[in-house]
Amino acid sequence: MGKVLVFGHQNPDTDAIGAAIAFANLQKELGVDAEAVALGTPNEETQFALDHFGLTAPRVVTAIADETNDIMLVDHNEFQQSVSDIEKLNILAVVDHHRIANFQTANPLYYRAEPVGCTSTIILKLYKENNITVPAKIAGMMLSAIVSDTLLFKSPTCTQEDIDAANELATLASVDLNSYGLDLLKAGTNLGTKTEAELLDLDAKSFPMADKTVRIAQVNTVDLDEVFARQEALRDAMLSANVENGYDLFLLLVTNVLDSDSELLVAGEPRDKVTEAFGVQLTNDRAFLPGVVSRKKQIVPQLTEAFGK
Repeated sequence: MGKVLVFGHQNPDTDAIGAAIAFANLQKELGVDAEAVALGTPNEETQFALDHFGLTAPRVVTAIADETNDIMLVDHNEFQQSVSDIEKLNILAVVDHHRIANFQTANPLYYRAEPVGCTSTIILKLYKENNITVPAKIAGMMLSAIVSDTLLFKSPTCTQEDIDAANELATLASVDLNSYGLDLLKAGTNLGTKTEAELLDLDAKSFPMADKTVRIAQVNTVDLDEVFARQEALRDAMLSANVENGYDLFLLLVTNVLDSDSELLVAGEPRDKVTEAFGVQLTNDRAFLPGVVSRKKQIVPQLTEAFGK
């Protein structure tokens, strides 16, 4: 076996990059020639964490087959969220906390999926199972991933395992969990300098639902009004993205990380599935979703059910 590349999903968030760094390091400790790479540049929140703990961002790749045949996936499994040439590659391992869909391999593999709030929580278990200590810098990155994915434990995806892992990693990284966690989340809410296209691509994933393709983007903020002051431009950019990429429906979930509420902006069709999924009426293409912060648990399953009817 030659070089093994380890990476998270497209439009990587803090867990996609942090989990790749952590899992690649674990594989190196186990004797595998592994390298963490990324399918996009870090967002501001992720870069804040990398800078805080003195880590370099993984190099960005768009295709891999010309470089190696062997890969390991973290924080995703669906092929449409992965590297462009994934069907040519040999998947050796997957560590994930999402649904399993649109995934198949020709060969047996190691697959670890658990219903926790963050992939890095699972990877901490793997370090402990192999009696390997997490280096302080990587512990800080894994902590950042848990804080990000669980919105500092406010998300319904958060489990006690995530909380316990975060506390353990905070000790290893020598940081105060709550103060660092708030600083990290606030670092990811600096949206004013970004174009509409950049906002929509910060944290976005595509999902096949029935015979439609649904694009769901999420941005975090401390001021919903600041984002929706750009509503018309955002909606136009979403409609353009639908045409350019073949999306049928584009949803932008704008989440207030302080209040743990979200507002939804919708572009495309079938809009009635949004109404059905969340029991809301769209007013000016928007709907307020109190208590909704998780795309994985509070948006995707409900839409999938609605599209299946």
